[in-house]
Amino acid sequence: MSRSAFLFISILLFCVAGFLLSLNGCGGSNKVTISVPPPAPKIQHVVIIFQENRTPDNLFQDPVLISNGADIQNHGVNSQGQTIPLSQIDLGTAGSNPDNYDLSHAHSAFVSMYDGGKMDGADLIPYSCATGVTDCAPANPQFMYVNPADVQPYFQMAEQYVFADRMFQTNQGPSFPAHQFIISGTSAPAVGSNLFVAENPAGVKNAVSNTGCTAPPAEYVNVIDPTGVESPTYPCFEHPTLTDSLDAANITWRYYAPSAGSIWTAPNAIQHMCGPNATPPNATQCVGPDWTGTAPKVVLNQTESNAQILTDIANSQLAQVSWVIPDGDDSDHALSNNGCGPSWVTSIVNAIGNSPYWSNTAILIAWDDWGGWYDHVAPQVLNSYEFGFRVPMIVVSPYAKQGYISHVTHDFGSILKFIETTFNLPSLGYADAPADDLSDCFDLNQTATSFQTIPPPPNNAQCMSDPSPPTDPDDD
Repeated sequence: MSRSAFLFISILLFCVAGFLLSLNGCGGSNKVTISVPPPAPKIQHVVIIFQENRTPDNLFQDPVLISNGADIQNHGVNSQGQTIPLSQIDLGTAGSNPDNYDLSHAHSAFVSMYDGGKMDGADLIPYSCATGVTDCAPANPQFMYVNPADVQPYFQMAEQYVFADRMFQTNQGPSFPAHQFIISGTSAPAVGSNLFVAENPAGVKNAVSNTGCTAPPAEYVNVIDPTGVESPTYPCFEHPTLTDSLDAANITWRYYAPSAGSIWTAPNAIQHMCGPNATPPNATQCVGPDWTGTAPKVVLNQTESNAQILTDIANSQLAQVSWVIPDGDDSDHALSNNGCGPSWVTSIVNAIGNSPYWSNTAILIAWDDWGGWYDHVAPQVLNSYEFGFRVPMIVVSPYAKQGYISHVTHDFGSILKFIETTFNLPSLGYADAPADDLSDCFDLNQTATSFQTIPPPPNNAQCMSDPSPPTDPDDD
């Protein structure tokens, strides 16, 4: 081949290659751009498992975590200035040393225990005992820690992945408002309100099992104003929630709960989510689109032996964002649980970990309030109702830092902000706005860790096969 022919062919090939990127070269006038799709995000699914009523000092007396720097204390101080060693008690009502009593976790109990930041008033928190139980309660009932043998799966997850020892409940009170915060970052009754819902419902029998926008007309819940004064209101509210942002962005979500009217079923108290069948307070059922149809977003009647989330994982139908709410037996709630909480949580974590979802999922395990148990770390109080006391949080993910203790201040708003950041959603403007986004808990540049199945607790078979219907909270 002649030199001139070689040059001609080389130029021709160069122009053909360049044509794929731009027609401006070689005499073209129209620019052609080849777009390369961005890499898929590392986190594509978020699962929030929301357990009940524990503090780090009460639930995580784990020598491994403590040796790794977790701020866990095995003693406390009472209102007389006495040092009280924490004593051991079983997680649930079954066992050799059963927990047959419950402690107040009302706002007034927070005020007593907090004592202006001195954290010495836990002994002033009242308690109630199970019917017919004798010798109740033990000495210093607020100063207890759970038998480590009952919660080994929690310990293993916390040791292997991330344990947050500065996770605070956002509210200074019990479960009903806490569950409102975990879907919307607030318990305000309406947009623009300067009030917070402060307490569990009252006014009628079994109020905690039949609340929200379908509650009887006589039911009420106390709200607290900026000066700390409480007053009653009907427990049906209206303001944006994170589910609204998810819907607007076509992000799928599901809310798994034990029953429709429970204080742990947060959507029932948001009027546009409930879609009541009559104008409150005369409604009897939530019939909005989130609750009805062949694939409702609010999924009811969940127990460990009948857990739709396990079916959804197995059938490759896990939503992009899931809230998983236990029933009473699986909840870890004092006086309400039978010790099956660790089995419940482990079943969900193992199902995700041993599925294709593991590669792109973040599991956030948190407890909704402190339950009246002693904890030694004082919260930073922002106003008449924020923050509350510490609650445990475990972050499980292939991109969670390994064996990491997070000392960063988190609250329920941090969970919402993590979801907003992950899915590029706008802020709700409530507790999510000032919160961190849990970024210290993750390393998205690390090689994804392989899942190691969490050994279930000894009572796993019994818990998984329990045919009992869902149980509601017993906070009356």
